[in-house]
Amino acid sequence: MTIDAASLRATTAAARPRTRRHRSTAASIGLHAALVVASLIAVFPVFWVLVISFKPDAKAIERTPALFADSTVDNYWDVLSGAKGAFLSWFGNSVLIAALTTVLGVLLAATTAYAASRFRFPGRRWLLLSFLVVQMFPFAVLIVPLYNILLTLGLQGSALGLVLVYCSTAIPFCTYMLKGYFDGIPGEIDEAGRVDGLSPFGVFWRLVLPLARPGLAVTAFYSFIVAWSEVAFASAFLSAEDRSKTLAVGLQVFVQQNRAEWGHLAAASVLVAIPAVLVFYLVQRFLVGGLTAGSVKS
Repeated sequence: MTIDAASLRATTAAARPRTRRHRSTAASIGLHAALVVASLIAVFPVFWVLVISFKPDAKAIERTPALFADSTVDNYWDVLSGAKGAFLSWFGNSVLIAALTTVLGVLLAATTAYAASRFRFPGRRWLLLSFLVVQMFPFAVLIVPLYNILLTLGLQGSALGLVLVYCSTAIPFCTYMLKGYFDGIPGEIDEAGRVDGLSPFGVFWRLVLPLARPGLAVTAFYSFIVAWSEVAFASAFLSAEDRSKTLAVGLQVFVQQNRAEWGHLAAASVLVAIPAVLVFYLVQRFLVGGLTAGSVKS
């Protein structure tokens, strides 16, 4: 059987993978311009807070303050030295509450999600449904019942009570997210671990959790942010003493009814954002590492 050159070229062209069509120059310029504008809109408020943080309070409220004129680090010194509020005490309270919320929330969410993913028990569907129902209620609606519960337990005004409140709001979301990761891990890994003599907890701790590192990183970051930046619960459940406040609540002392210290508020806001940025950087690194290390090798 003979094949002519035209048929051979047609067959080769049909079998060749299609290459992606290149955008025109005008479309590329328009797309990049839109991305640049969107990035500037997103970054400008953060940049302006950073500029105001170096301005005296009187200069910070000007309509168009100069970028570098009258810049000073006095705002940061006043905030860190305690001349304007007990910032270091607020920072220590926030770190303690956020760390406990992250550890306790991720641990409880991981064990609950693993049980819901691997075991079939009575009430499992209703348990997962209750987690969704909890997420439907605004946080403000939960303040009164949670306040009464903490008052009954004797935890009102304590950091431990606030940690339990944050866990009650973070665990449902974290459980649903981790359950999806555990569902994607083959059950044969659990069986292989049990054959090797691992206990059920050993299978969970040594085999399943390392493969779910991306989910653990996301849920840890979510739990941290819930505790780090929340205001309503911290205002209602912590003691009214100045040194017992968290950072999010303590920043309110810079803006009151009769005075507003915008320069000091901007400086404190920048200092508050630094730990959150660092945690996000660490989470981003572990996300990439977890995705590469979570593959199943034969």
